Amino acid sequence: MPYRRLPNTDQARVRALKAAVAKGEHYDIKQLPFTIHTLSEARNFLKRFEIAHNYYGKCYEAQVGESGKHQGNVKMARLYISHFIQVLNMCIARGEIKAEMRKLYGLSSTSSTLPDLINEQSLVEWGKRVIEGERKRMSSGGIPIYNPTIAKVKVHYDIFVDSHERQRTLQNWTNRSLEELTSMRLRADELILEIWNGVESKFQDIPVNEERLDKCREFGLIYYYRTNERQPQLF
Repeated sequence: MPYRRLPNTDQARVRALKAAVAKGEHYDIKQLPFTIHTLSEARNFLKRFEIAHNYYGKCYEAQVGESGKHQGNVKMARLYISHFIQVLNMCIARGEIKAEMRKLYGLSSTSSTLPDLINEQSLVEWGKRVIEGERKRMSSGGIPIYNPTIAKVKVHYDIFVDSHERQRTLQNWTNRSLEELTSMRLRADELILEIWNGVESKFQDIPVNEERLDKCREFGLIYYYRTNERQPQLF
């Protein structure tokens, strides 16, 4: 015996409500398996739910679409900031720059260990420190570091920061749209369950099983056959 299962995705919920509303609007009112009030509520709810579903999809696509480019910007910023600090350490090792100058960059004056640049927030902070540190050292008469120059570092850092802020904005839009969609799922399931119960009750006296199921399917009900369960043959 096949069994029904409520939709478990938002797209499936939209399809179920659409099918019920479309069939209900063209059905004899006196024979409608559920109330006019339920039909009206399902119609109005469907509009809002479909808008919320589509908006979330667009937000998510925008975030994913920007993600690849953003990761490239992260990689370049990390590469240039890390390389600049390594060159600074080599200059100190050769005696071209005094070790205490590391403090201008927020680095330890006694260690050449590179800072942790794994996460994006640390990259934001260390990029700012390195750029500001080089500005302070040069303003006190220091010779600029080349290969890479701080100007080159700043270009890639600024691109990364813009990309970082945009990605955070896109993530916030996606999260807010998902919260809105999630808050509507319970009501969607309640409406679908109410409609499906009414439909099955309406056609429960049809003796032939497949005829009864076909009548229900017209209103969007989905039936599943269990593993190894014999399904009806189509001719």
